[in-house]
Amino acid sequence: MARSQNPPSLPLTGDPEADRLLATDPLALLIGMVLDQQIPLERAFRSPLELQERLGGRLDAADIAARPPEELAAAFSQKPALHRFPGSMAGRVQQVCQVLVDHYGGDAAALWEGAGDGDELLRRVASLPGFGDQKARIFVALLGKQLGVRPPGWEEACAPFGRPGTHQSVADIDSPEALARVREHKAAMKAASKAGAGARGA
Repeated sequence: MARSQNPPSLPLTGDPEADRLLATDPLALLIGMVLDQQIPLERAFRSPLELQERLGGRLDAADIAARPPEELAAAFSQKPALHRFPGSMAGRVQQVCQVLVDHYGGDAAALWEGAGDGDELLRRVASLPGFGDQKARIFVALLGKQLGVRPPGWEEACAPFGRPGTHQSVADIDSPEALARVREHKAAMKAASKAGAGARGA
């Protein structure tokens, strides 16, 4: 599947340079998705740009995989830290990069470009360290909705996140307005979950 010659904007961070990197560097996008847990999504997806700067101006899966773990952890921990849990997330990113080196020639885009259908794409993403079922489905939806990575059956494979016209996840953010609507959706889901837990405990 050919890469877009005119990559779309990925307005996830509020930082134009960070958003451009996400749209043009598949590894940056994948690292952002790895980090998108327990911190604001803007921070998670801005961190790849800061990591690139701390690693000498480039993101390279083979380089990251080969670095001493303590060196990578130090890069993540440098102020401001790239994540709430910089040490453990540095290890997670390094594990993901090692999978890319071992199975995809160190090319993050090869993870999705070689998938024959949506189910295969989901299996590939779900096999990455730290990608549970929901995170994998959201990332497949993000690839399909924002980057045009749409092997046969991709929408079904990432259901319910592949549905058009929704604002459920990062996959649906194509503008600041969409980001606000995704936040509203997540807040409503969290409130509903708390209400349900309260009712069960009553």
